[in-house]
Amino acid sequence: MELEQACRLAAEVIVEADALLIGAGAGMGVDSGLPDFRGPEGFWRAYPAFRGRQFAEVSNPVWFQRDPEQAWGFFGHRLNLYRVTAPHAGFEILRRWGECRELGYFVFTSNVDGHFQRAGFSPDRILECHGSINFLQCVRGCTGAIWSAENTAVSVDEATIRARPPLPLCADCGQLARPNVLMFHDSDWIESRSEEQQTRYHRWLGQLGGKRLAIIELGAGIGVPTVRRECEIREGTLIRVNPRDTDAPPGGIVLPLGALQAIQAMDTIVGVSVRARCSVGRFGSHGFCLPEMRIRVRRRAVRVWPSRPLLLRVGDRVSRHEADHNPLRNAKRAA
Repeated sequence: MELEQACRLAAEVIVEADALLIGAGAGMGVDSGLPDFRGPEGFWRAYPAFRGRQFAEVSNPVWFQRDPEQAWGFFGHRLNLYRVTAPHAGFEILRRWGECRELGYFVFTSNVDGHFQRAGFSPDRILECHGSINFLQCVRGCTGAIWSAENTAVSVDEATIRARPPLPLCADCGQLARPNVLMFHDSDWIESRSEEQQTRYHRWLGQLGGKRLAIIELGAGIGVPTVRRECEIREGTLIRVNPRDTDAPPGGIVLPLGALQAIQAMDTIVGVSVRARCSVGRFGSHGFCLPEMRIRVRRRAVRVWPSRPLLLRVGDRVSRHEADHNPLRNAKRAA
């Protein structure tokens, strides 16, 4: 299938969907400027101080016991990086698509950066399956508490990636704190926050019976395939966006592009640019229903301000009645 045709099919799936499941792996953040740690070389480029060591070796809770300055150097550097990096424009496009669906959206992500929340996604519609670096827990799990890292500052030596004291501490017992992130060989991760997210996620999935679900998976690799597996087991049409790992199950649509490029390509083909927030479900679930919209006619963008809300689906033709009431007189909308 040619790339342009695949983008068009993906755009049609999104427009026709009643709900949107967004699966996001490390590749989603690459266009924001974040490293994806793909392979040893990718990890070493991001962290030259750890050359010769593997990501799975460094991202291990054992270092909070053996070498707290190294452990907090690595995670503190990532915390600081995620804070100063802005989510790319594709996040806003995805949020707009999701908010226009009758049953909304849910995000299933292995990313721990909190960028979906920063991009305006509802925290109640996000499942962070590996936790979040923006929350902390006690290394001993003394009370099972999880608290925000919003007021936590970690100073890191950029050359050695070692943290400078003082290190974050547990307010209950005074021992060392750690990120509430699922690491490799991690039996101490406190799951309660993620479990609450899972409960909301499965409640949302339970509302989808008989509805059309679009599943867009972005930058989820095969090294840690949590997101890929989740997107594959759900009943819907899978749109897999990945420049490298392009295998997909039957019926899936593959876009071998980076996340931002693919999102923008689909958004251009969908041909709708939001100028006002959707009234979700007010005019049906099969298209974008807005008081003002852009639609694409014969590859040319036309801005429309209909006298009443106009519902268009991919593949629809503008009727003579509608043509008499908007600037698209006698036009046909390209499939």
